[in-house]
Amino acid sequence: MFSLVRENIRIAFDSIKSQLLRTILTILIIAIGITALVGILSAVSALESTISSDFSSMGANTFNIQRYEFNTQRQSGEKQKVNPVISYRDVKEFEDNYTFPFTKTSISFVGTLTAEVKHENEKTDPEVQVLGINENYIVNSGLEVDLGRDLNYFDVQNSNNVCVIGSDLRKSLLADVNPINKTISIRGAKFKVIGVLKEKGATFGNNQDLRVFLPLQKARTIFTNPNINYSLSVKTEKKDMLAGAQDEAILLFRNIRGLNPVEENNFGLERSDDLINRIGSITGILETAAWIISIITIFGSTIALLNMMLVSVTERTREIGVRKALGAKRSTIAFQFFIETIIIGQLGGILGIILGILLGFGFAAIVDFKFVIPWTAMIAATIITFVVAVISGSYPANKAARLDPIESLRYE
Repeated sequence: MFSLVRENIRIAFDSIKSQLLRTILTILIIAIGITALVGILSAVSALESTISSDFSSMGANTFNIQRYEFNTQRQSGEKQKVNPVISYRDVKEFEDNYTFPFTKTSISFVGTLTAEVKHENEKTDPEVQVLGINENYIVNSGLEVDLGRDLNYFDVQNSNNVCVIGSDLRKSLLADVNPINKTISIRGAKFKVIGVLKEKGATFGNNQDLRVFLPLQKARTIFTNPNINYSLSVKTEKKDMLAGAQDEAILLFRNIRGLNPVEENNFGLERSDDLINRIGSITGILETAAWIISIITIFGSTIALLNMMLVSVTERTREIGVRKALGAKRSTIAFQFFIETIIIGQLGGILGIILGILLGFGFAAIVDFKFVIPWTAMIAATIITFVVAVISGSYPANKAARLDPIESLRYE
């Protein structure tokens, strides 16, 4: 039995070599469908993994008050609703009056995305983000201090000239020295480094480690742009109190904005796990699209493989007749062509998996996402190529097995 299988595999490879160009084209057609499936699912997995890890680090017991809802979109024929910016007066009044138990409120704003930071004779390119924050921002954002300490209440209230920096900024300016208590300069103002954050990585090309965090009040004296939009984040110590904390936050902020009971909110409220769920629904749509695209392509590859094997049966009619005349059974002839079809299908699947992984890895590298090996897609691709081979090989194998040996020997 095993010797017969080995013999059929050897014959299958000899046949593949004898019609190499046709085989390569068929393998490429199969590989295109598998590449589309594995590549798109790899990219989607990288997207979902990166964004989910970024938002989940904030914790499921955190929510944000921001200018717009996450899903606000412009409807066709309608003007997009323009919400007023969240001003310093808004966030300060909220901080002073929000007294829900077991919560911490963080306030922040982006001073600039293009700061040049200096230390002695060294300076960075003008690509450093500078944020003004209060004492709760780093904890609420899921960031961790690697060296030194966080900003505290007194730093913020006294407008101390201190700062916390990201890990990449430390590598750029203070790589060879202990950064704690060193002085850096931003827009002519000098700040003492009191802490360095753990590496966070980048999202959508936005480097989260190339940042400087200044006390909120001090940052407001440096960055005086009109209409600065502030951000609010509230974190509860107990998840079961999150709904109540949200309700009270919405009510308070509506009062701050002076909204009457029938008016809609002119601000947005988002929970970190809501964002993760929405991202999951979006990636689910992308995964469905990947399956549809690959199924259409794989359907074409099934027809191509079927056609190739039918041509092969026709071209090898005399060979089949000789083998039958020498005593080969129908099952042996059918198995020979069936093995040949499976080998071609699996070669196309392996090539498609390799190309798909490379495609997903390239996408993740370009947009700086975390690459995740798509095991589900790889297993699915292997099963699909086997099914394609079975479907495509069944009819040609049966046709070859049913050939009359006498007629086959007469075939020219």
